[in-house]
Amino acid sequence: MPTTKKIEKVAALKELFQRTNTFFVTDYKGLTVADMTALRSQLRQSDARYLVEKNTLVKLALKDVGIEGLDEHLTGPTAVAFTFGDPVAPAKALKDFCKAKERPVVKIFLLDGELMDGSKLGMLADLPTKDELFAQVIGVIEGPISEILSTLDSVTQEFIGTVDALAEVGAAKAA
Repeated sequence: MPTTKKIEKVAALKELFQRTNTFFVTDYKGLTVADMTALRSQLRQSDARYLVEKNTLVKLALKDVGIEGLDEHLTGPTAVAFTFGDPVAPAKALKDFCKAKERPVVKIFLLDGELMDGSKLGMLADLPTKDELFAQVIGVIEGPISEILSTLDSVTQEFIGTVDALAEVGAAKAA
């Protein structure tokens, strides 16, 4: 018979799975408490949440939201990183942390409804984030606009210079 506490945990997990379109299932074995705290902090900065919960409760929540194909990956010490914004930033944080500590191991992740093997994390992490893409688009748009403004400014300066020169010539003739 499930306890009230477990029912509440499954409901909370279900809500997290419904709120995200990308999550990462990891094996956190070998991480110290300090490592887990540092990883959680890095993921929080990337608008993600790193949660350790019992595999059976995660399986129940996944079943309730209709996500299948993860049961074989939900064994051993498992944590889930839920993303709530751009999925690239948390992927970069996980990749960088994994590179430094060689843990956690990303088993599998769900990206926009598609299950992907954890070995493909690098491909996602190497993409530019939304902020980087916005900066690139603004740079592409800003370049031609700056050139147009610069050209208009130089035409205006030339016109003013010509008017000034004509005024000087006219003043010299009048004198």
